Amino acid sequence: MAEVISIHSVEDWKKYIEKENTSDKLIVVDFTASWCGPCRFMAPTFAELAKEKPHIIFLKVDVDELKTLAEEWGIRAMPTFLFFKEGKEVDRLVGANKVELQKITTKHGESSSVSA
Repeated sequence: MAEVISIHSVEDWKKYIEKENTSDKLIVVDFTASWCGPCRFMAPTFAELAKEKPHIIFLKVDVDELKTLAEEWGIRAMPTFLFFKEGKEVDRLVGANKVELQKITTKHGESSSVSA
């Protein structure tokens, strides 16, 4: 059963983003903050998606813990979800929209399930 992986360092980030760089496996990243109400609202949905779609990698980044990463990726609101394939951002969702999160994850995750 897949789980959400918390990223606590830039090294961890690089390991996941670069490790999967050559694969077409989808990586979904939740940029979040402990004080953010909409982030807490989305957390159960994000965790449920991780369980439902074990062929996709789900990462969580606390913007207060990793400010440089949040700045590097232009995160201006939480939650912001980034979708990566082959090390490149393929989509982005800003805000607490459960339906859209599921839609985008399914859209980009379909080819991941075929090769997983």
